[in-house]
Amino acid sequence: MHLLVDGHGLPLVVLLTAGQAGDSPMLPQLLGELRVPRHGPGRPRTRPDAVLADKAYSARQHRAELRRRGIQAVIPEPSDQIRHRRNRGSAGGRPPAFDATRYRDRNVVERAFNQLKAWRGLATRYDKHARTYRGGLVLASALLWLKQ
Repeated sequence: MHLLVDGHGLPLVVLLTAGQAGDSPMLPQLLGELRVPRHGPGRPRTRPDAVLADKAYSARQHRAELRRRGIQAVIPEPSDQIRHRRNRGSAGGRPPAFDATRYRDRNVVERAFNQLKAWRGLATRYDKHARTYRGGLVLASALLWLKQ
């Protein structure tokens, strides 16, 4: 289960992949699926102001893609990347920008997962077919929107 949520923890994009698939490789696909309707005329927004993610999303390719699209990356740098950059000295480059105050809001993403997994069927994954599981996931997401 992969989610892209807004600042209130409401799902904007829901993707389902095989259980062994990692979270990080799905970021470009999640961003590609993002469509937020505007109030009034105009095409939908496809670019969030910022992406708040954990250390798993700190790959150079992700940061480059976010920079190319003009999206602020609020992603902490893993300790092994920090160590590697420091070992290279001046050739290691500058550390990526990181807004620790804004990163505190990342708990909204974790709470969104917890709200969805409050459904026993989603938490335990009893469904045999991905289509059925995704249907429950979309229904639970819609109910979160209706509660808002």
